[in-house]
Amino acid sequence: MLQSMTGYGRSEFTVGDFTCILELRSLNGKQLEIAAKIPPLLKLYEIEMRTIIQQHLIRGSIDVSIYLKQHGVAKPMAVNLELARYYYDSMKQIATELQLTEQDVLPTLMRMPEIVSATTESIQEADWKVIATELVSACQQLNAHRSKEGSMLSATIRNNIQRIESFCAEVDPFDKKRIDRIRERLLSAVTEQLQGTSVDANRLEQEIIFYVEKLDINEEKNRLLHHCAYFHQMLNEEQATKGKKLGFLLQEIGREINTMGSKANDVDIQRLVVNMKDELEQAKEQLLNAL
Repeated sequence: MLQSMTGYGRSEFTVGDFTCILELRSLNGKQLEIAAKIPPLLKLYEIEMRTIIQQHLIRGSIDVSIYLKQHGVAKPMAVNLELARYYYDSMKQIATELQLTEQDVLPTLMRMPEIVSATTESIQEADWKVIATELVSACQQLNAHRSKEGSMLSATIRNNIQRIESFCAEVDPFDKKRIDRIRERLLSAVTEQLQGTSVDANRLEQEIIFYVEKLDINEEKNRLLHHCAYFHQMLNEEQATKGKKLGFLLQEIGREINTMGSKANDVDIQRLVVNMKDELEQAKEQLLNAL
């Protein structure tokens, strides 16, 4: 079954002293690209987090957002007193030399770099294990969403291919009349040009047949229908990542349609060719979102 590259997964849970909200979003991408927005407490586990995502998700641009909200009114913090004294002495020296009054020194000190920092640089290993488990669950949700989107995508593309097959079938009656018209027009033109000249009727017939064969589109129609049948077969296969293969097959379908249009030399067939090209472009556009 075809899978879409668009998906979403979310998990909200409690771990240790935190409430954690974990979100995964995936969009179109040629390769697997992961953009992570995580708090400093999880930086130690970022590589492991990316490894988990790579194990469960295929292709696409993945946005990972993890929010940690600590329970309680205050977060543990540490004050660097030694650095604060250094800042204070420097401020006092500046105030003395410039004859400035010392006012609101404490608020200024608390805003200086690295004076206040969180006491915990990373979460506990046990808490990370819980987050890792929920991350796997979010990946599974995203894959389920991809499968659901892929089913609708598959139905749309299948309809495009079926319409191409239908338009191809409509070519047959116009094609038979076209060959007869071409033969009659060639014979009439040659007869008119060679009027009063002795002509080998057998040789003339052979040349006309040779020319008409160059304009024959039966081979293109047969190959087109064969490619369409193979496309349906690939859509029904269980393999999830087949967007690129289907894309290559659409190129082959487009090649046969273009050749048919260039050889047809018929208004009615050209109209059907235009319709087939329209369905093909719609299928290509939809397939861009497939894994």
